[in-house]
Amino acid sequence: AYNIHVNGVLHCRVRYSQLLGLHEQLRKEYGANVVPAFPPKKIFTLTPAEVEQRREQLEKYMQAVRQDPTLGGSETFNSFLRKAQQETQQIPTEEVVLEVLLSNGQRVKVTILTSDQTEDVLEAVASKLDLPDDLVGYFSLFLVRQTKDGAFSFVRKLQEFELPYVSVTSLHNPEFQIILRKSYWDSAYDDDVMEHRVGLNLLYAQTVSDIEHGWILVNKEQHRQLKSLQEKVSKKEFIRLAQTLKYYGYLKFDPCVTDFPEKGCHVVVSAGNNELNFQVRLPNEQIKEGSFKVTRMRCWRVTSSVPMSNGPLGSSPGKSEVKLELAFEYLMSKDRLQWVTITSPQAIMLSICLQSMVDELMVKKSGGSIRKMFRRRANGALRRSDSQQAVKSPPLLDSPDASWEPMAKLSSKLTSVSLRGISHSSSVNDVGANDFHGNYAFEGIGDEDL
Repeated sequence: AYNIHVNGVLHCRVRYSQLLGLHEQLRKEYGANVVPAFPPKKIFTLTPAEVEQRREQLEKYMQAVRQDPTLGGSETFNSFLRKAQQETQQIPTEEVVLEVLLSNGQRVKVTILTSDQTEDVLEAVASKLDLPDDLVGYFSLFLVRQTKDGAFSFVRKLQEFELPYVSVTSLHNPEFQIILRKSYWDSAYDDDVMEHRVGLNLLYAQTVSDIEHGWILVNKEQHRQLKSLQEKVSKKEFIRLAQTLKYYGYLKFDPCVTDFPEKGCHVVVSAGNNELNFQVRLPNEQIKEGSFKVTRMRCWRVTSSVPMSNGPLGSSPGKSEVKLELAFEYLMSKDRLQWVTITSPQAIMLSICLQSMVDELMVKKSGGSIRKMFRRRANGALRRSDSQQAVKSPPLLDSPDASWEPMAKLSSKLTSVSLRGISHSSSVNDVGANDFHGNYAFEGIGDEDL
């Protein structure tokens, strides 16, 4: 059997025969010429070398399926992962009440099925809040961990291949919760959201929360003005003023480590305004700040290493020992590319942010709109239109718990990003091209951008 992890937490456990069944179903629906080749059956018991060979083949197969926009976004593929998640966690299908947090601390209780997927739960929350259908796509559900000071550490955006109730309850830790937040980067889209009372209230609550937690920088005079607008309940004016402040619309990550400008530097990374902002503490304790524009990132990759656990199965489920790194190759000047690495448990979330920024830029470049229209499915639930693919998280396939033998190791990621042939740079950190997220926004960069 093979363990599929998402951000270091067990998502599901699947056997070769189940993956073969998925393959056959995909071939039936999409044709043999679309679906990649599947590792062949073996008549005899596999040797250790053959087990490792199959692991590598399955890893490449799952990557290839996930990277294909048709196969990776298909209901067949995503429902397979959802069903496997429910079976692995042994949670029966039944009606439950799920609490979803809003930025102001309010808890929205929705009655759902344990087998409801992410968009079903999002639709249920929107319905409870009376948020119009054409604004639902501006918001997403995020898995967060509440810190001691009441702030939130973002684990990941909940994806279409998972069941939110199962994802949060299987962690067996009350610190993990689901929160509703806006899921776009360009503040120009705030105008769409503020057209409706509920959208305005959600955006206002998030802005207030981000200011209170110090994510948005405010000086004394700005604080006085904001306080005055709050007392007048002038929510639109409050947001308009907040839009002019530093780090408005940014997502702030937990302190971590980077190798820029030198190895071992402590850094606070924020994502927003089509960039990653670094506040770096140098070895001499000096604080320096700088930004890396997403359009100047040629590519990036997420890598992980998962040590085998000696503890009992399921011990400390919230304390992942996974070492995750996000590395991106950056155009420092016209002819100089350099790798920058961030070592952080939130590396996958950082990767999702980068990809969603690129997606948003590409939609704008093509003259499109991010106003994600929804259509009703036959059963009454909402379904995202084909023209607007959700950004997909790269779940990690990695080593199982030591007590589950025999289990093979799958130590890579599934990604939604279409890969391009990327030539090797001279970097010592460079690895095979199939590990990269190619950045199509980078291709449009011109000399004037430098």
